[in-house]
Amino acid sequence: MTQKRAIRVVATGARLVVGAVVAALCVAGVAAGVAFEWPGIENTPAQVSVRPAAGDTTLICTGAFRAIGRDVQNAQQMSSAGDATLTVDSSGPRADSEIAAPDLLGAATAPQRFIGSAEQGGTSLVSASESIALAAADISGLAASTCREPRTESWLLGGTVETGTSDLIILSNPGDVTAVATLTVFGTEQTSTETLVPAGTQLAVPLSSIAAGLQQPVVRVTAAGAPLRAVLQSSLIRTLDPSGIDVQDTAGVPRTDLTFAGVQVVTDEPDSPVAVLRLMATDQATTATITVRSANKIVQTTSVPLDAATPAEVNLDGLDVGIYSVSVEADVPIVGAVWQSTGAGAGTDFAWMTSAPQIDRELLAAVPAGPNPRLHLVNSGQSQATVTLAPTNGAAGEEVTVPANGSVVVDVSADTTYALTMNGADLHAAVVLSDVNQLAGWPLWPAASARSAITVYP
Repeated sequence: MTQKRAIRVVATGARLVVGAVVAALCVAGVAAGVAFEWPGIENTPAQVSVRPAAGDTTLICTGAFRAIGRDVQNAQQMSSAGDATLTVDSSGPRADSEIAAPDLLGAATAPQRFIGSAEQGGTSLVSASESIALAAADISGLAASTCREPRTESWLLGGTVETGTSDLIILSNPGDVTAVATLTVFGTEQTSTETLVPAGTQLAVPLSSIAAGLQQPVVRVTAAGAPLRAVLQSSLIRTLDPSGIDVQDTAGVPRTDLTFAGVQVVTDEPDSPVAVLRLMATDQATTATITVRSANKIVQTTSVPLDAATPAEVNLDGLDVGIYSVSVEADVPIVGAVWQSTGAGAGTDFAWMTSAPQIDRELLAAVPAGPNPRLHLVNSGQSQATVTLAPTNGAAGEEVTVPANGSVVVDVSADTTYALTMNGADLHAAVVLSDVNQLAGWPLWPAASARSAITVYP
């Protein structure tokens, strides 16, 4: 009996020892598993990259330059100071038509609407631009702009209501239903106004009627019901002398980085600014870093604090005569535009340049009639890029190399449309016109019908 009990005690002890060893091995295994990377099972969802079929492209041109106040019995009446000259071309079928401008008297032609049709899944490229030179007793200068597609949100940066200015917000509705435009003005305070824009109609709203007392307002135009084409038309009189006109395109959506191409300094006047950058942080305060380049050389760097929803201006002083690119970086979304002038005296001219988006696909660029037309190509990337320019009239084209973090100025022909093909994803471009007391320019935008690829998850 005693011997059997001893055997049971020994067996129980052995099992305890074995159990302890196994437990220790399990703990060691878990510790080792935690220390090393575990093999995992990873499921990659099915996906495919799809480029949406190209759609029709609708471009709206501003048309006649508007004069206000010529009728002493009706100071708010708008009349035509002159009709713009158009340059237009397309790579496929195009329908041309007009929209009405019932609040404008005396225009020989109505604002033009161009629709490029996409057939059988192809991309229809269409481009149009317009220019006008005036030399009247109350309005003089050169204005030129591109015709653009309507948008549901637009930002207008170059307005002012200081004495001698006549700024008009021109709204065009090419659609089939009435649009409701909300005009939100940013300045020392924020205000909003609504106006109806009937289908197939263009109308103008004096900036002074919605931004009284503001020297440097920024206006956001939002459209409901139908997208709108918004531009800012400006004219200036100093004392009794007309001193410039401009038609400013809408800026792009707020971004944390902006690139301006085609910033022209055409005169050296140390006593008055000839280039001024207007910026606004749309939602939050920030500090913006501004870098000015000539070709591939940095010539100026500065920083400026920006309060939320409050416009600010920075003089770009000390620049030699030439064409510059300007880059602006911030931690929060901002909008901006650069004012340029031929001088401060009577009979001068000015122009606003909005930021240039990236262009990485083929597009058409219509260069209108005007003095000394040039194309400014800016490469913000780290490797060189090439751009092929081919006139659509069959004339000989050329290939241009744009160095990394540099820019190139190319002479182009007036009243000519060019097909641009890019090899580089960080390119920006602008068309500029200039002469004695004549100044105009605008950035090139990607083709409206060319859409980026999207990823689809079945």
